[in-house]
Amino acid sequence: MTDPDKPLLIKRYASRRLYNTETSDYVTLEDIAGFIRDGREVKIIDLKSGDDLTRQYLLQIVAEHESHGESVLPIGVLTDLVRSYTTQAQSIVPEFLAMSFDMLRDGQSKMVENMSAINPLANMPGFEAMRAQQEAFMKAMTGGIAGQWSGPTSDGESADSPEDELSEIKKQLADLQTKLSRM
Repeated sequence: MTDPDKPLLIKRYASRRLYNTETSDYVTLEDIAGFIRDGREVKIIDLKSGDDLTRQYLLQIVAEHESHGESVLPIGVLTDLVRSYTTQAQSIVPEFLAMSFDMLRDGQSKMVENMSAINPLANMPGFEAMRAQQEAFMKAMTGGIAGQWSGPTSDGESADSPEDELSEIKKQLADLQTKLSRM
């Protein structure tokens, strides 16, 4: 019985083959990437030494995707990462990256919620299918990490107040109605 709250345990044998302990079969790096994309946490350990190899394999997955033209990380970011290993900044870089990805994930969740929140188009036939297609498109285009910053700006103020957001939504709805009436 699988427990999605527990990390999927992958054991690496001396032959470097990776073994999924839940399904009792061998897996590839692409299989592991698929588990992660599906929202599953993984833990990869060396069977003989018991060392945790998760970080090493996750970096290898990222490197393989980057080398196959699936570039997500701009050269500047990669350069800054390399620099951070040799500067005093290395202590804050992991925390900064973790917080940045948390914000992106939260933004993606808020965006999906806003699409399905009080929306006059939600009752329109086919709207649910259109929303599902938009979610799939966003996930495909961003590798599952999408969103927009809606927190404080650099001056500490909120980027948009609820009233501003509501006004913007009303304006967009009016524009859509105008376009629909022209059709």
